[in-house]
Amino acid sequence: MSVNTFGRMFRVTTWGESHGPALGAVVDGCPPGVPLSSGDIQTWMEKRRPGLNRHTTQRREADEVEILSGVFEGTTTGTPIQLMIRNTDQRSKDYGDIVEKFRPGHADMTYWRKYGIRDHRGGGRSSARETAARVAAGGVARAVLAELTPGLEITGYMTAMGPWEIDRARFDRAAIGTNPFQCPDAEAAADWAEKLDGIRKSGDSVGAVVEVTASGVPTGLGAPIYGKIDADLAAALMSINAVKGVEIGEGMAAAALTGAENADEISMGPEGPEFTSNHAGGILGGITTGQDIVARMAVKPTSSILKPRRTITKFGEATEIITKGRHDPCVGIRAVPVAEAMVACVILDHFLTHRGQVGESLPGRIG
Repeated sequence: MSVNTFGRMFRVTTWGESHGPALGAVVDGCPPGVPLSSGDIQTWMEKRRPGLNRHTTQRREADEVEILSGVFEGTTTGTPIQLMIRNTDQRSKDYGDIVEKFRPGHADMTYWRKYGIRDHRGGGRSSARETAARVAAGGVARAVLAELTPGLEITGYMTAMGPWEIDRARFDRAAIGTNPFQCPDAEAAADWAEKLDGIRKSGDSVGAVVEVTASGVPTGLGAPIYGKIDADLAAALMSINAVKGVEIGEGMAAAALTGAENADEISMGPEGPEFTSNHAGGILGGITTGQDIVARMAVKPTSSILKPRRTITKFGEATEIITKGRHDPCVGIRAVPVAEAMVACVILDHFLTHRGQVGESLPGRIG
C-alpha cells in the first residue's frame, strides 16, 4: 500500500495495523538540537488513549511511545525519528464474524475491491487506531514549534455531538480539560454525557464536530495556488479516519454572507495590521495573516455498531451483520488530539518551508 507519508519538509510516515504487534511513525526533517523525550510526546498520547472513561472504547492500551532513533542524550539529531507504540490489548477474535462480511459505513469493501486482501482484525490500517501514530508525530512537531515559535498554541475541542451544539455564548476555554468531551461549554458537556449513555446502551453511535484553533501563528506561512496552508490543513484533517468534511474559518457559512459581511476589515495597530473579524480563519490567499487559524472537521458516527445492518459477503451473498467488540460510541471524542496533531504537523511543515524560501525574517513589512 502506497501513500503513507505526508508533509514536504517535515515528513511523517505512519506504519502498523490495529491488531498487529505495534504501530508507529517515522518523522523525517526534524531540525537538530530540539530537546525531546518520550515524556514530551506522552503528554499528548494521554489525551487520545482508549479506555479513559465510559464514553470511549474500553480497549486498554497504555499507548507508551518508544523513541528508537533520531534522539541522542535528550536532543534531536536531525536524522529520522522512529516512534513505536506497542499494541497490548488486541482481541482479534471479536472480528471473526466479519472475515467474510463487509461492515456498512466502513472501508472493508473498498479495501477488498482495491487490493483483493484486507486485514479484518479491527480494520487494519483503516482503523482509528492508526491515529495514535499521528498524535506521536504531532508531539514531535509541538516540541519543535515550542522552540521556533514559543507563542504558538494549538487547542482542539468538540463543538457538537450529533445534532447537539455548544452555546458559543458559554464558550469557556478553561472548561475544555474538565470534561470527557474536551468541550468548551460545561453545560453542553453534561447534557452530552447523558445522551451518549443512551446511544451507547442502544448499541448505536453518533458523530461530532471538532474545531481546532491555532493562536500565535506567524504571518506569511503558506504559498499561493498549490502550496496553500489551508489546502494542506484541509487535506491533513480529511485524511483522519472517519472525517467527512472540513471547514476553514467561516467555512460553508461564508456562502450565505455578502462581500461586505465576509471581508475582514483591516486597520493599522501598534504591532502591525489588525482585523475587525476573522471570517477567513487566519488565512488569505493560502497565506497566514497572523490571526488565529480556525479549522473545523465533521466526524461521522462509528461504523462498528451492535445494531443489525444489511450487507453482503465477499462472494456477493446478502447477509446481516452485527459488529461485536469494543468501539467508541462517539469517535469524535478521541479525534480532538488527532486533529491538534495534524494541525501542528502542517504548521511546522510550512514554517520550515517558509524559512527555506525567504529566510528568518519576513520581507513584506508594513509601515
